Amino acid sequence: MKLTLFDLDHTLLPIDSDYAWGVFTTTIGWTDPIDFSRRNDEFFAHYKAGTLDIHDYVRFATAAVRREGAQAARAAHERFMQTVVQPVITAQALALVRGHQAAGDAVLIVTATNDFVTRPIAQAFGVADLIAVELERDDSGWLTGEIRGVPSAREGKVTRVEQWLGQRQLAWADVESTFYTDSINDLSLMEKVTHPVATNPDPALRAIAQARGWRILELF
Repeated sequence: MKLTLFDLDHTLLPIDSDYAWGVFTTTIGWTDPIDFSRRNDEFFAHYKAGTLDIHDYVRFATAAVRREGAQAARAAHERFMQTVVQPVITAQALALVRGHQAAGDAVLIVTATNDFVTRPIAQAFGVADLIAVELERDDSGWLTGEIRGVPSAREGKVTRVEQWLGQRQLAWADVESTFYTDSINDLSLMEKVTHPVATNPDPALRAIAQARGWRILELF
């Protein structure tokens, strides 16, 4: 099997969808603009530094959605897709994904952003298989603010991909794998795959890619 994995934010998208969703909830009046922006920026800085407590972040990031309820949240996300996400999906990114699909690869998006935010984005790219941070749901089917299972962040991405493979009675040795990402946070998965591709890489990942002779792709 040929397996192609894509990170999402700053890899296929030129934005961070999690951060952008937070900004969007402020623009529609769901959060206090000053307090939310300050905390959102703090969490984003921790993410870039590799020090993010993802459980704390998910509680913060889903607070407004949980408060507003399922119907309002889904309607807001549709507006978010139309006004924020769709305009920045580039022809180059779509062509990259579709090229791998046309070649018969199994294509997955593997992201540290939660599934509420990213499921519709994966669908917009035509990717059915999404590994994202899975949000826990209560008996009514709505979000609790907690994470279910292993979060797909940093080393957790390796674990989640291995779980995906295991569900299909496969291991790394059974697949020829490619992974596209921009972030040093994904180094552990880059080191696991057959073909690592540093895509729009941050400075730390670019330095490692250059030192190890990995392919560097400037998609944007």
